[in-house]
Amino acid sequence: MSFIPVEEKSHFPLQNLPYGVFSTKEEPRHRIGVAIGDQVLDLSAIKHLFNGPILSKHHHIFEQPTLNHFMALGWEAWKEARACLQKLLSANEPTLRDNTDLRKRAFIPQASAIMHLPAEIGDYTDFYSSRQHATNVGVMFRGKENALMPNWLHLPVGYHGRASSVVVSGTPIQRPMGQMRPDDDKPPVFGACKLLDIELEMAFFVGPGNKLGEPISINEAHKHIFGMVLMNDWSARDIQKWEYVPLGPFLGKSFGTTISPWVVTMEALMPFVLPNPIQDPKPLPYLCDDQPYTFDIELFVAIKGTVFPSMYSFSILVPAELYTRQEYYMYWTMKQQLVHHTINGCNLRPGDLLASGTISGPDPENFGSMLELSWKGTKAIDLGNGQSRKFLQDGDEVIMTGYCQGKGYRIGFGECSGKVLPARPI
Repeated sequence: MSFIPVEEKSHFPLQNLPYGVFSTKEEPRHRIGVAIGDQVLDLSAIKHLFNGPILSKHHHIFEQPTLNHFMALGWEAWKEARACLQKLLSANEPTLRDNTDLRKRAFIPQASAIMHLPAEIGDYTDFYSSRQHATNVGVMFRGKENALMPNWLHLPVGYHGRASSVVVSGTPIQRPMGQMRPDDDKPPVFGACKLLDIELEMAFFVGPGNKLGEPISINEAHKHIFGMVLMNDWSARDIQKWEYVPLGPFLGKSFGTTISPWVVTMEALMPFVLPNPIQDPKPLPYLCDDQPYTFDIELFVAIKGTVFPSMYSFSILVPAELYTRQEYYMYWTMKQQLVHHTINGCNLRPGDLLASGTISGPDPENFGSMLELSWKGTKAIDLGNGQSRKFLQDGDEVIMTGYCQGKGYRIGFGECSGKVLPARPI
């Protein structure tokens, strides 16, 4: 228990303690914080209390405007910080609890905090690791017999995304302009995207990187994974369809990617680890891993339309929320993604972001994109109260949440949200 009150359904109990970067109107300086209940603990205000063998020599990292330096310190430093924070915030520890002046300076209500990107993201890679999603898309465009490409079951397929357009939750997303070819028998046209979509994803931040030419082994991969966030990788399906051959996603993806502001550490998630999926055929030896690294994370998606103030979801069976155990539907693990990324000698750096790709389950109510929910626009998605969608309209707000459910507590990610703004003509 913490001396900070935490409601049972809060995403941020003492067992979580995710990291983020925040500011306030009164103090615009970006600084590192930890979420506990409805409060943010400003680590720059308590940096002197980190007295362990590693962090006592690195108090300066908590004065930084991003988490990159802390991420770079590595696995042992992260564990030391977590243990120190759990002790300081526990109900029976007087150091912070009984210091009225320090508490006043160190705690800020989350309602008053302005959240920012948690790290300076040098590079962003998006994978394609949900078998059901890859199968659904393959069936739509190539037929059931050729749903999965020949390489899909042998390696984590991915592409290099655009890091500069990764934004924090709450940032509006402008409908993109671009080239499309809606009629295959006519020349392409230019205009505003008409098939704007979401992609429900998870992503992880890289901690210590690797030197150019030195791959990371599967046995060491966990030491390079700092923590996870929710992600909405917005997609312009009509722009993407016309441009992606032969080099893959480009303008149909690079206009915006939203992540949640709080980074949940892997140590906080380990109580919810599950056995990895059975992979058949067996991957090549460098990708083989017997240690469980798949997580039981419940994910929810909702859309808030422009006509009614209430929130409606894509779900058919559960009117209030789209319930999934989505992360269990991942075929390739985060460790496999990271290892494959570096096997050619590619150097990753602290703060790099690696994403799962759209996460979809086996049933329609578990699909993680409107492309699948509307089955390529062939059927409407009922949002209730007379509203329906095939793809997003201007003014729609998409809200993603997720958590691991423990006994009497939750390890949550907060919200990943964004509102669609009209296109800006040139």
